[in-house]
Amino acid sequence: MIKIAVDAMGGDYAPFEQVKGSVLAVQKDKDVFLYLCGDKTALETELAKYDYDKSRIEIVPTTEVITNEEVPTKAVKTKKDSSTVVAFRMLKEGKVEGLVSSGSTGAVLSAGVLILGRIKGISRPALCPAMPNANGELTLLCDCGANLECKPVNFVHFALMATAYAQAVYGIKQPKVGLLNNGTEDHKGDLVHQEANQLLKTTPGICYVGNIEGREIMSGDVTVAVSDGYTGNIALKAVEGTAKAFSKILKTEFKRNVFTKIGYLFASGVMKKIKNRMDYEKVGGAMFLGLPGSVVKGHGNSKARGFSVCISQAVEAVRGGMVEKIKSMLDEIAAQSEKTEENV
Repeated sequence: MIKIAVDAMGGDYAPFEQVKGSVLAVQKDKDVFLYLCGDKTALETELAKYDYDKSRIEIVPTTEVITNEEVPTKAVKTKKDSSTVVAFRMLKEGKVEGLVSSGSTGAVLSAGVLILGRIKGISRPALCPAMPNANGELTLLCDCGANLECKPVNFVHFALMATAYAQAVYGIKQPKVGLLNNGTEDHKGDLVHQEANQLLKTTPGICYVGNIEGREIMSGDVTVAVSDGYTGNIALKAVEGTAKAFSKILKTEFKRNVFTKIGYLFASGVMKKIKNRMDYEKVGGAMFLGLPGSVVKGHGNSKARGFSVCISQAVEAVRGGMVEKIKSMLDEIAAQSEKTEENV
């Protein structure tokens, strides 16, 4: 049985959607056990609405909630009985193998680092969302906001972690990795990106294809787009904004006159398929890579279906041995470095 802690009070629609999503998750996967951290009365009220295997969901009572308005680090340190902190503490103590939260991103990042710490050998943890691409597959963007400024070695670790994530959760044997830059040539980018590009070329365990430009994130040419958190977050929000703008433009144009409305009748089937392929609720949340546990940060406005997918992500990361894969890849790099030093 794979045990996952759920921050049931984190998110715009908590605990309603979190509870419903948790019920969907245990109904879908018979090998999952969930601990819902949050207000006992509120959670009991919500759970009473559903028919589910009561032996696989347990409430862990908490008395506090960390909001988006609070300073994350301070909140994590002072609100010891918050649903977020209690969930992370359970992961730290080994009571669960994974964690899911749609709460404050800052609080999740702070709790992850302060309570769990990093996998030994990882310079910095990173947020890695999955984005639907033009091939009907997914592109992993790592990092998208955890690290605003990076050193070359950070990009190497992002590539390793995202590769392990793609293998463990999505079953991609040899994910193609690209470094997000302002051009594909080796001389493009600042000195940090140029050095990172050279390091990635010699990093064992990854299939590095070189620099990529922003337009290639959605083309499906790579499985992993490695980036610093500042650039990655802008890219992520730009893609989300483009999708919304495209949808709005299409609606406006189809409503323009009677002929375009008739045209919509013929195109409606295709439009629904496009919408379904780009639905982020089907994709889930961002994996918080680099921690000694499977942590998924869901969208703050996640509904039940999307939240259940986040739980599935955490479960599959455990099932696929993601953390162990990351450690193994780090060991391979260390061994290669020792061998290189011996030959010098």
